[in-house]
Amino acid sequence: MYTNYYGPSYFDYYRMPNDIQLIDDIQKAINAEYSAVDCYKKLAKMAPTKDERNRILEIQEDEVRHLEEFSRIYTNLTGKKPSYQIIEECPDTYRAGIEFAFKDEQEAVDFYLDIADKANDSIIKERFRRAAADEHNHAIWFLSFSTNPRVTHINRQINNYGAEGALSASTLTIPQMLTYALQDEYLAQARYHNILGNFGYIRTFAQIKEAEMRHINALLPLFERYQIPLPEDNSQAFVTTPESIKAAYAAGVQGEIDNISMYERFLSLTIPNDIRTVFTQLRNASLNHLAAFERGLART
Repeated sequence: MYTNYYGPSYFDYYRMPNDIQLIDDIQKAINAEYSAVDCYKKLAKMAPTKDERNRILEIQEDEVRHLEEFSRIYTNLTGKKPSYQIIEECPDTYRAGIEFAFKDEQEAVDFYLDIADKANDSIIKERFRRAAADEHNHAIWFLSFSTNPRVTHINRQINNYGAEGALSASTLTIPQMLTYALQDEYLAQARYHNILGNFGYIRTFAQIKEAEMRHINALLPLFERYQIPLPEDNSQAFVTTPESIKAAYAAGVQGEIDNISMYERFLSLTIPNDIRTVFTQLRNASLNHLAAFERGLART
């Protein structure tokens, strides 16, 4: 993808001991880019809008390019390939993630300009100065995401999302009930997907995650039948990783309790029979899920 900018004499010169600090800094930059590529992939999946997701993926492409360029420079300086290590863990929520990314991009600007100042070679200087300019642009984008009203209030939005929204609403219409129900099933599936991804295969969570997809599929035809727009699935923005498997079971217990309470409230209202049938089925399934999580919690 990239041409070799350096001849043999250049290669030999940059193996000299007085360039050890520069080489160490470039290895650090490589690890930073490697970490950013991984983090932005995660943030793109959690992005609340398509536009933000696409922009984060574009930023990720820049980081991939930086990673390749820095790796090539490192190899030409040392005669060997660099190592790749994630040096900073990406937060598990979108809000925390973009704040983390904004700060990280700002720090990268100063670090890359410092590397450019240390380097004697004009190509290395140019590459790192250009990367610093990219990182500055990235920081501006992440700042704009963090000041977006939709993101700024994302923590508050959980109070109007899924079961919590349904239980705090003063009145409920059919569209609202279906929307809250689907949001809560999205949230449950995202919660259990996160747990499986962080703690490995746990049969109870795997089985219930599959059941949540069946719940979603049971709700979807009602949206079409009653001509109700489907809500966007931004459930991952509200999911955090439990500290332990015991905490994961506890989160499952609380999630199912909220889910059951939501359906109980819906069923106490006057609703069409087809919707009542689906809500009853999902409430009963959640009762089984609650029992399974309570058994798991007792064992841990």
